[in-house]
Amino acid sequence: MTVDAVDEPFRTQLTVRLREGGTLLGVDLPGPCRYTSGNGVDILWMGPDEYLVLAEPGRQAELEAALSRESAAVVDVSAQRNVVRLVGEHAADVLAHGCSIDLAVSPPGTCVQTLLARTGIVLMVREEGFTILVRQSFSDYFKAWLADASLEYVS
Repeated sequence: MTVDAVDEPFRTQLTVRLREGGTLLGVDLPGPCRYTSGNGVDILWMGPDEYLVLAEPGRQAELEAALSRESAAVVDVSAQRNVVRLVGEHAADVLAHGCSIDLAVSPPGTCVQTLLARTGIVLMVREEGFTILVRQSFSDYFKAWLADASLEYVS
C-alpha cells in the first residue's frame, strides 16, 4: 500500500489566546504558517495571537491548568476536530487532488488552514507525512473523499 490514513482519536486540543510570550509549555512558539513540537505537544500557529496545542488523549486537564498560568485564555476544543494522519509514498499526490497548497514547496513544520475537497482543514506537514485536522461535522464526507482520492494509489 502506498497511502495509509490513520485516525488518531480523542487527541487533546486546546486553543490558546496569548498576548505576549515566546514559549508555551516550554516549547518555542511557532511563526506564521508553522508549528513546533516538544515536551509531548505540538503547538500550531492559528493566527497572530492564537495557537492550537495538540497532545495525546486525556491530557486536557493537566495542560489546561499549566497553560492557564501562562496565557490569557485557554479553551478545550478536543471534540471540535478529528485528527487523521496520512502517510505513504503517494500521500502528497492524494492531497493534491483536492488541495491548492503546493506541498512540493511546503517543508516539514508547515501548518496551514486551507480547503481540501471543499472542507476546511488544518494541514500539518511532517517528515513522515501529513496530519490533517477536520471538523467533526465534515469527518464522514472527508473520509469518503479521502478513500476515493486514494484508490488509484492503492496496490
